[in-house]
Amino acid sequence: MSDIVLSRITRVPVPMKDGVTFAAEGDRLTAKGPAGEIRKHYPATLVKLRQADGMVIVLPVDDSQRARAASGLVRSLVASIITGAAEGFTRQLVFNGVGYRAAVQGDKLVLNVGYSHPVELKIPAGATVEVKKNVISVKGADAEQIGQFAAEVRATRPPEPYKGKGIRYADEQVRRKAGKAAKGAE
Repeated sequence: MSDIVLSRITRVPVPMKDGVTFAAEGDRLTAKGPAGEIRKHYPATLVKLRQADGMVIVLPVDDSQRARAASGLVRSLVASIITGAAEGFTRQLVFNGVGYRAAVQGDKLVLNVGYSHPVELKIPAGATVEVKKNVISVKGADAEQIGQFAAEVRATRPPEPYKGKGIRYADEQVRRKAGKAAKGAE
């Protein structure tokens, strides 16, 4: 087993966080912590999981390409659910535009972003959404769920490069383009 070439990601064991319990049963990973509980499926036939000294170690079952690739995937999944159960994840979006508004109504995020009708998006279970001025914060324990919902919100009105209107991630840089040149400059 020691002659298997592991990826750089797989070589690094995942440290356990305080207050998080982690278990791998069958083909399911489970992590419970202060921020919530997360369950994910993983390819149990391709990887082995070991817990030792407060670390989770992921190893492929053999030297096949599929097993080595799956070991990197599972290691990333384990790190994500442990971090999510301990601290949770936050994704922030910023919207700009005349008359653009957002509000949380029950279990829906209602966006008025320049269309003839408001856009309603159902907030996934386990996620919370807050709106302050022109910032939408999506929070939750499951990184995949939070990222997917944030992408759906952004896709309702992606930022445009001329005036900068639309919905963008808070850390996203929108490259601005110059408009039409003045006609009398000949």
